[in-house]
Amino acid sequence: MLKSIISFLFLLIFTHGFSQEKDTAIPAVENDSIVYKTAYGLRLGFDISKPIIGAVSNTYTGYELVGDYRVSKNFYIAAEIGFEEATSIEDYTNSTSKGTYLRTGFNYNNFENWLDMNNEIFTGFRYGLGIFDQTLNNYTPNVNNTYFPSQSIDTSISESGLMAHWTEFMFGIKVETLKNLFVSASVSYKILISVNDPRNFKSLYAPGFNRIFESRTGFGFNYTVSYLLPFSEK
Repeated sequence: MLKSIISFLFLLIFTHGFSQEKDTAIPAVENDSIVYKTAYGLRLGFDISKPIIGAVSNTYTGYELVGDYRVSKNFYIAAEIGFEEATSIEDYTNSTSKGTYLRTGFNYNNFENWLDMNNEIFTGFRYGLGIFDQTLNNYTPNVNNTYFPSQSIDTSISESGLMAHWTEFMFGIKVETLKNLFVSASVSYKILISVNDPRNFKSLYAPGFNRIFESRTGFGFNYTVSYLLPFSEK
């Protein structure tokens, strides 16, 4: 009887130990994870708002090419180059500014995309340089009395090689509407650093900066369409 009890106990211990060893031998099943990669490359496009303004206004002509290059997940090097010709019509003067400009700086994307989305809500900074000519088309002195009669000057006077420097702080959105095709809208606050004036006159408009006010500040607007040339995915 005692031998039977001892054999039964050994059988229980052996069975319990075998079951534990079998349980520990089963590997844990890891959850599958999908890594979504996003494209890195050069994005090129143009501002479609300027041709539209030029089509409805007889005092403005302009175009602008835009581009950016993705350096990291949220950081982009960006630049714009363009041409503008604008006529400023005042009470006593009529003048035309014409020239090219370059803006360069960066954008930072503040938007956290889901899965494989590639949209942006960005803030940015630009340094701007404009080189332009200004023509005084006509001028009427702001006097009208018997001692100093008004006399119009209709002979245009031009001066070339004028320069303007400014900074811009930007805010905008960029949406991928189709694969690698983006639509963007942005506004910028501009601060004029310096501008050359022609002799005996003031620069009223600088290409790339827009209208020059006494406050030496201004605003800009861009509506662009661009296409991404992907070089890699990360």
